[in-house]
Amino acid sequence: MVRNIARRLIGTAIVTLAAMVHPAAAEPVLNCAEHSQVVDFLGSHYSETLQAVGFINQAAILEVYVSESGSWTMLVTNANGSSCVVFAGQSWESIPMVPGLKT
Repeated sequence: MVRNIARRLIGTAIVTLAAMVHPAAAEPVLNCAEHSQVVDFLGSHYSETLQAVGFINQAAILEVYVSESGSWTMLVTNANGSSCVVFAGQSWESIPMVPGLKT
């Protein structure tokens, strides 16, 4: 029993240390503004354009903006037109859809 507890503590310590040393590639961010202002900013500062869109529910839309250099930003826009940057990161890769390929 003591051996199992020790293993769990060591495992938890390793995971915690790894998380502190190697931060996530996508950092959560919450910056909100009117939709057109956010889109204009992403285009002018990061050369990002809309690459994907989907409904979260009837009151919000998720949008993904990506640049050719690989930077990307995820926005959530509500029905009032307010957009919030929820995640941003680097090294975006688009994977082409191949008919018949199971993912």
